[in-house]
Amino acid sequence: LKEELGPQPALEAIVGESEPIRRVKELILRVAPATTTVLITGDSGTGKELVARAIHALSPRSEGAFVVVNCGALAETLLESELFGHVRGAFTGAVRDERGKLRAADGGTVFLDEVSSMSPGLQTKLLRVLQNRELQPVGSERTVTVDVRVLAATNRALNEMVAEGNFREDLFWRLNVVNVALPTLRERAADIPLLVNHFLKARCAHMGRPVCDLPARELDLSLIHI
Repeated sequence: LKEELGPQPALEAIVGESEPIRRVKELILRVAPATTTVLITGDSGTGKELVARAIHALSPRSEGAFVVVNCGALAETLLESELFGHVRGAFTGAVRDERGKLRAADGGTVFLDEVSSMSPGLQTKLLRVLQNRELQPVGSERTVTVDVRVLAATNRALNEMVAEGNFREDLFWRLNVVNVALPTLRERAADIPLLVNHFLKARCAHMGRPVCDLPARELDLSLIHI
């Protein structure tokens, strides 16, 4: 069935037929079969997680887990435990061992959203995972081997953060093996009619309303302000 369907189902969530989006989809198809780390960049709302999910779905790891970690949503200590896991008694409230997201994604893919939010200490620990494929749970003295593909995303310029001393240069190059740069809406204005009708249909389905397309006149008016 996968052979008959081809790559299209994995890319359908990325709505658009403009040239910038076509280039993004072509790059996804090229990089998905590899094992390389991918850095997905672009403004908030441009679809970075959709790209990560498509890469995973088209990869040899598609049968494995796809685990999402929002690095900007947790404090440093919580993020460390979330990523690397911990052993019982490692800190107050650690009543049992926890594997962590990286081990949960073993054999699959982990998507690190807003990786630029990581503290220097966590950057060092992530670098070790990328270099040696091993990690050390919080409170543990032993290391654990993991087989996980890392996809990372950010809406910030990591190269500028490196120049400012706010992000490790060696980690930047480890993450930025392949860069998928997503276009802004202004750069893909031709996709607006498709996007509008996509979200309209999704909303109608959610509300149990008949599905309809927005008339061409309203779509033309929406393009005036782009």
